[in-house]
Amino acid sequence: MRWELSEEQEMFTEALDGWLGRFAPPANVRKWGESGDPAEFEQKFVEEGWFSAGLAEDIGGQGGGLLELALTAEALARYAAPSSAWTASVLAAPVLPADVAADVLAGGGFAAVAVDATRPFGLADSVRADESGALTGRVATILGAERAKLLVVPAADAGGTAALYLVRVDDPGVTVEPRRFLDPSRAVADVRFDGVAGEPLDIDAATALEDAGLRAAVLVAADSLGAMDRMLHLAVDYSRQRQQFGVPIGSFQAVKHAAAGILVSVEAGRSIAYFAAASVDLGLADRALHAAVAKAQVPRNAVQAADSALVMHGAIGYTWEHDLHLYYKRAKLDEKLFGGPGVWNERVARDLPLLPAAG
Repeated sequence: MRWELSEEQEMFTEALDGWLGRFAPPANVRKWGESGDPAEFEQKFVEEGWFSAGLAEDIGGQGGGLLELALTAEALARYAAPSSAWTASVLAAPVLPADVAADVLAGGGFAAVAVDATRPFGLADSVRADESGALTGRVATILGAERAKLLVVPAADAGGTAALYLVRVDDPGVTVEPRRFLDPSRAVADVRFDGVAGEPLDIDAATALEDAGLRAAVLVAADSLGAMDRMLHLAVDYSRQRQQFGVPIGSFQAVKHAAAGILVSVEAGRSIAYFAAASVDLGLADRALHAAVAKAQVPRNAVQAADSALVMHGAIGYTWEHDLHLYYKRAKLDEKLFGGPGVWNERVARDLPLLPAAG
């Protein structure tokens, strides 16, 4: 199956791609990554209106849905642009009060859901709420928390009842410890809560986290797709320039096969990611299965494509001066974000009727 975008979605993608090409060239991306301060990019991304595209108008967004968010994630990865604050905020926005979400999307301060980015979204007992609602505990590796002003914190009370709390990072008792990845385009933070007075959110925690987890799976898959697409173009362009035995290496059968393999993965990944986005957005019965397939398959294929692209580049691909490493690192991180392929393949196996029912 080949997924076809609507004319409006094609125009959106073309416009965003053009804007990123002008404002996020490799020199700027390297500058932001090396400094660890992407504020220049984030401010422009908000001011130009890209930050709120794909989110409902009643929370301050510009309309659209998860597919538009996936197109944004894909484009950001295609340029290795900073995306922690955007990804974290668009995952948090649907569970925030409408006025708070509108302020976040307008650039009033980023938000993040306080879950460990190395695991799928879900309820955990790392933060507890006492009788007064004060939060105590620690959550490691929160994507975007190093840039956030607001946190949506899952916590359980003494009776085990789970709820979501809104916490401001400048509240007393909140400690944020930023951490950087090998991939310079994303970062995380460990956050400690010591008797923090959180504001309970009037929303079912389990349902909200399940939905956010599926959306996260789709966005990471789309990010992998963008990185894979750019690595294919880099590898093909290099194979046309690099000569061996007096001819371009792109004329060798082995190089052609490697490029064709990446192309197949890109085209398949595009249909998988886009279909999963539409499925989750429409609330289809199998949406969890579709999101799991996207997260299990696309990032894994992107890692394999990264290895192939590196081989096609030869020695120059290992150098800091060549841009390939920006996308190679991005693909490697996407494979691990919110759970590796093994975790999501287990979900696929659980949800598919692969074995006859017992009895």
